[in-house]
Amino acid sequence: MATTANHSGTGIRIDLQIIADMINPASRVLDVGCGDGELLAYLQESRDVDGRGMELSMQGVQKAVARGLAVIQGDADTDLVDYPGDAFDYVILSKTLQATHNPRRVIEQMLRIGRHAIVSFPNFAHWRTRLDIVMRGRMPVNELLPYSWYETPNIHFCTIRDFVDLCREMNVGIKTSLSLDAAGEVQKFTADSRWANLFGVDAVFLLGK
Repeated sequence: MATTANHSGTGIRIDLQIIADMINPASRVLDVGCGDGELLAYLQESRDVDGRGMELSMQGVQKAVARGLAVIQGDADTDLVDYPGDAFDYVILSKTLQATHNPRRVIEQMLRIGRHAIVSFPNFAHWRTRLDIVMRGRMPVNELLPYSWYETPNIHFCTIRDFVDLCREMNVGIKTSLSLDAAGEVQKFTADSRWANLFGVDAVFLLGK
């Protein structure tokens, strides 16, 4: 999955800092696809959240547990159904949506078990990706999308406009929409912004029921 090299002043990735800033202190949080628990650990330290995590990779689970985090092995596509409704204030899916088999179903489950959902993903409509395809006629491989087409974990490439359209189809409310450009600058944008779709490397959405 695409990653952002820029880090915030707190030491975590800027996209994770954006997510953390959306979360109220002392909230109940589930981080789906939490990796080694970087975001969860930060949220517990800075927001005093009641945090839980789910991670597909056993290596990621072991690293998170070694940090003292409550993380279990699980698959976003199949295991969210096991959680009761409204169990969390926020359910986070950070740069994992494009690697799920059924993104729409995953979002439905997130909003079933959480009052809010926070979703971030790499924007496949970024101008460098478009230029790569137009000029080279091949799937891009760069720091934004570092995998070759035959080994990428990404299943469903998504653009900002695609995601906004999906939210409208699902009648899901977009509370906040932010983009992060290649320089690490954060911009708030409206749902119909073509500018964000062209220049946003990553997108972060706060969704509500």
